[in-house]
Amino acid sequence: MVVLAVAAHPDDIEFHCAGTLLKCKQRGDEVWICTVNNGSMGHAVIMPDELAEMRKGEAKRSCDLAGFHYITADIGDLQSYYQSREHKDIMVDIFRQVNPDLIFIQKPNDYMCDHVAASHLAFDASFMATCPHYETKYPAIDKIAPIYYMGTASEVGFNPTEYVDITDVYDKKIAMLMCHESQEVWLREHDNVDYTNECRILSEFRGMQCKVKYAEAFEPCLVAHRIVPYRMLP
Repeated sequence: MVVLAVAAHPDDIEFHCAGTLLKCKQRGDEVWICTVNNGSMGHAVIMPDELAEMRKGEAKRSCDLAGFHYITADIGDLQSYYQSREHKDIMVDIFRQVNPDLIFIQKPNDYMCDHVAASHLAFDASFMATCPHYETKYPAIDKIAPIYYMGTASEVGFNPTEYVDITDVYDKKIAMLMCHESQEVWLREHDNVDYTNECRILSEFRGMQCKVKYAEAFEPCLVAHRIVPYRMLP
């Protein structure tokens, strides 16, 4: 099975669903991570062009550590628009290249515009990619894959119904998150935010809900053609 996780910025996926992706990899799945934005605005000192290259490199190192494939739409932070035909076509081609059987995306009610745009772009493109007369650089694919929503920032407005025990891969999840050094250092030194500790607290909380040490949680996208009568999560 081919699994694709799509989120706005480098490190969003590691924070919310890297453990589940690692479990997918354990069972033999091919795993892809796609970032819509390049992280160019995620610092107040490092300039956007330099930071974008740095953050794409961090994302690639994280994926290499896990044995995942990395792909990016490479759109600047705060510049992605889900109404944009250009941005939709970029995402359609990503879906056509990867041809996923299972998709993870952000919820469209998250706290900032890039997250919202990434959610809508992934949702729309995953359907558009199946339409043979919608022409882009790559040919159409033949399946509309199920979608699961990962958590929002601080889990606000997020009511999961599916859980994955990530206890045995938790340390690697944190190692992947720590690959995003520009964010870990900046948040700790500038905003007094320890996001690895926040990740631990959230993983423990979700674990408590399903009676394991660490877990990640998801909401299935319950719309026509996305529902399957069997479990796809690991």
